[in-house]
Amino acid sequence: MSSTVFLHPASYFIAGAILLGFFGRIKIVQKVILLGVPLLAFWQIHALPESFGICHFMGFELIFGRVDKLTYVFLHVFTLMALIGAVYCLHVKETGHHIAAFLYVAGSLGTTLAGDYLTVFIFWELMAVASVFLIWYRKKKRSIEAGYRYLLVHTAGGLVLLAGIFLRYQNCHDLTFAQIAANGATTADYLIMIGFMLNAAVPPIHAWLPDAYPEATVAGAVFMCAFTTKTAVYVLARAFPGFEALAILGAIMTLYGVGYAVIENDARRILAYHIVSQVGYMVCGIGIGTAMAVNGACAHAYAHILYKALLFMGVGAVLEMTGTCKLNELGGLYKRMPLAMIFTVIGGIAISGFPLTSGFISKSMIIAAAGADHRVVLMLMLSLAAVGTFLSVGIKLPYFIWFGKDSGVEAKDAPWNMNLAMLGAAFMCIFLGVYPEYLYKMLPFAVNYHPYTAYHISETLQILGFTGLGFYLMVNYLHPEPKCNLDLDWFYRKGALVFMWLAKKPVSIANDWVGEVYRTVGMRFTLAVARALSWFDWEGIDWAVDNSARGVVEAGDQARALQTGKIQQYIGGAVVALMIVLLVVVFL
Repeated sequence: MSSTVFLHPASYFIAGAILLGFFGRIKIVQKVILLGVPLLAFWQIHALPESFGICHFMGFELIFGRVDKLTYVFLHVFTLMALIGAVYCLHVKETGHHIAAFLYVAGSLGTTLAGDYLTVFIFWELMAVASVFLIWYRKKKRSIEAGYRYLLVHTAGGLVLLAGIFLRYQNCHDLTFAQIAANGATTADYLIMIGFMLNAAVPPIHAWLPDAYPEATVAGAVFMCAFTTKTAVYVLARAFPGFEALAILGAIMTLYGVGYAVIENDARRILAYHIVSQVGYMVCGIGIGTAMAVNGACAHAYAHILYKALLFMGVGAVLEMTGTCKLNELGGLYKRMPLAMIFTVIGGIAISGFPLTSGFISKSMIIAAAGADHRVVLMLMLSLAAVGTFLSVGIKLPYFIWFGKDSGVEAKDAPWNMNLAMLGAAFMCIFLGVYPEYLYKMLPFAVNYHPYTAYHISETLQILGFTGLGFYLMVNYLHPEPKCNLDLDWFYRKGALVFMWLAKKPVSIANDWVGEVYRTVGMRFTLAVARALSWFDWEGIDWAVDNSARGVVEAGDQARALQTGKIQQYIGGAVVALMIVLLVVVFL
């Protein structure tokens, strides 16, 4: 193995997790590790060679490091987000929580750098196993249950991915992780794509996300919103650009997520559904497959990680300080938590695509790519989803948390580290909107897109203005209500109940019946066979063995009687034996 494997950015987080296990109880050491590891990894990605960490194992070539422009843009935002997330969770006391977060980030970085499918799968599963602890560490019944469902769904997705990898290797004897041609895709390739799509929360295999993310810890949800789905976007962009199914499903995602976000009451469920919607833009851009569309998907992934993390951090601060994030239980918090209010509003306008924010310079690139490729229906669907985004996250969520009727909930601003992390993410949201070239120069293809045109600015302001007017006119109808909105997770929740009923009733009854039959019939038959075999052992095998032994002993006794000790008798016997042999030879 090449020694340069130790340059792998994921190795810093794995080493950091190990160090936290030994020294995590020393708070100053814990904080140094939490901040130092992401800083080292962020520095390291700027010095990575094009390939490293190549080794051979059981006849397979494993490539732990393959770097190009597509890889770099995701590495950049992943390590940056790891640093912001580490600052946000500095106050968290559980060392295990920090270890899980570091291993989760390591899995994401390892997947992003992987050059073969086996390495992808190894780090892919590390992500799933590590991230579930960010749900369980909330230590509530709902979180434990949601974590188990999350783990089961991702295990199933991992098995589908592994099946596709095995079939692909059987077909072409090549595990290189590279682009797959849409017109030559096989069943194995589509299985791999489904495994990736599950992590991207593509309907109808998306319900794990709004089920699990709202039940995660406050800091855990910040990490989870950044890595799982965006790592899936990366692998789809790497392997499946230009697949029509992705373009169609991505457009559906944008509207599906927005529809649920508009009617939700839990602030973190609203944001979870908006992950589905915003990732839909990225999946659609990958499906369109042109250089501008893939650039737009990468740019939007970068921007989305930052503004979505900012929103989860703001809502998490509310949950941390008040104990709830239900919109119907909140209101008027701008007086008590002004800093969190400012940061959350910045995240809301960024996700809505306001000019001078990151959403404006990324989301519009995908819509423009759809128009340039003459995908009018897709373009209209993406534009309509933008309306729903501003309605639900840009207006509804901040209005009912920070403004509206004062709920009287007592609160205060979050700890300094949470506000510092929100400040960093908010700064990046504005910085990218003001200076888009910083992001554009990292994109995989040469960028020929200028967001700040008079037409685009005018169109955006009109859409946002009419959406705001619509909210003002319909505010009484959009008032949040404490209700449960059923999604497709209903099927596996009910399916689990059916499974448990089958296990407890028919299967258990059948098992008891089989056990009784065995006790009454099978046991007697087994004992009878055992007695017959025992008799055969005593009367047959032992008799033959004992008699053979006796014969050998008797023959030995007779042979011993012939040994007189007189040499003349031995010579005479030998002569007689020789004469007998000679006579036999002569006459035969």
